[in-house]
Amino acid sequence: MKTAVIGAGWAGLACAVEATRLGHAVTLFEAAHMPGGRARRVDHMHGMALDNGQHILIGAYTATLKLMREVGVDVEKALHRLPLSLRFADGGGLKLPRLPAPLDLLAGIFTARGWTWPDKSSLLRTAVGWRLGGFRCAPETTVATLCTGLTPRVMHELIEPLCVSALNTPVAQSSGEVFLRVLQDALFSGSGGADLLLPRVDLGALFPDAAVAWLTKHGATLRVGTRVRAIAPEAGQWRVDDETFNQVILACAPWDAARLVRASGLPADRWCETTEALRFEAIATVYARGASKLAEPMLALRSDPATAPAQFVFDRSQLGGPDGVLALVVSANEASREVLEQQVIAQAATQLGQASLEIIQTVVEKRATFACTPALARPPMRIAPGLQACGDYTEGPYPATLEGAVLSGLAAAKASTAP
Repeated sequence: MKTAVIGAGWAGLACAVEATRLGHAVTLFEAAHMPGGRARRVDHMHGMALDNGQHILIGAYTATLKLMREVGVDVEKALHRLPLSLRFADGGGLKLPRLPAPLDLLAGIFTARGWTWPDKSSLLRTAVGWRLGGFRCAPETTVATLCTGLTPRVMHELIEPLCVSALNTPVAQSSGEVFLRVLQDALFSGSGGADLLLPRVDLGALFPDAAVAWLTKHGATLRVGTRVRAIAPEAGQWRVDDETFNQVILACAPWDAARLVRASGLPADRWCETTEALRFEAIATVYARGASKLAEPMLALRSDPATAPAQFVFDRSQLGGPDGVLALVVSANEASREVLEQQVIAQAATQLGQASLEIIQTVVEKRATFACTPALARPPMRIAPGLQACGDYTEGPYPATLEGAVLSGLAAAKASTAP
């Protein structure tokens, strides 16, 4: 089948690779000049390869890791693997040892630094309750409600960092149902599921570059730097601008997908309304040059939305990057770039002892992820015969993650059928 995939983010690339592997004649359109979507390389003005945001993968991302290997990425070299660690610069916090699951979690709880017995026992009781309940809760439950039995320390040092990194939504507004699914897959699905996989290469080299090379080698047509203006059904086929295809898969941003569907004349108002109703959260990454290395490649930060917005800091020099470069990540915060930079500099001085940080570049993805709120209605993959959508925002059990994007892209390709 002649298949148009519109959008070369991680979902679109996964879809194009799988559709090509299944024997379709794929044409991949991408409006930007750099594939990767919201996880791509950004070339700094001084020649330094940065990213549009610091990403973390975890060991439970089985579909993403498998696809990376299939297109030729050496995963072991490209990613730095370490057990789940939410340690702070002062040594406090939780770090899992290298043990079979769930023994690693139990040992991590018992050895958490700075936690009292009431802290540890509250987490043990709550985690046992989640598991006995099959990691299920009512759809309208928030993460805050889900965790009412936990102590303030456990909330601040474990639940809040995990929730904001996985769902990019504050605990009072985020879906307990989705959070439990993430915890189940990461902490209880098998050994290594909760491992942190930190990129040693820029995000382009991590997957998009290899996927583009694989697609080119296997005969796909790539139209990078080409924005699709319109799609429309035509005599049982689909017209994409001036070309005709058997089917179209929309792998672009949700707002662009809704724009194309509305302009196509299809009776798909409900799909468009559901997509347009999604609310989005920002993620900012402040790249700065520090005076000294961190104790570990990644540290958690004690965060306060009003004064200390960053939740994590990464030492890029320990991950194959330039010496002295730190990446401080601010999730779910609507402050201006200037305010964030001032607050992050003060936060680094207080918590990291980095008194003279020099800002290199701040990258703000204003619509980095959809807000993963309770009982959220997400649009289905199928829009009309021969027209599908894929992306981390479509129906599925996961929040806006790379794994969610890849799984959606693979599913859309596999759902393709001959007319």
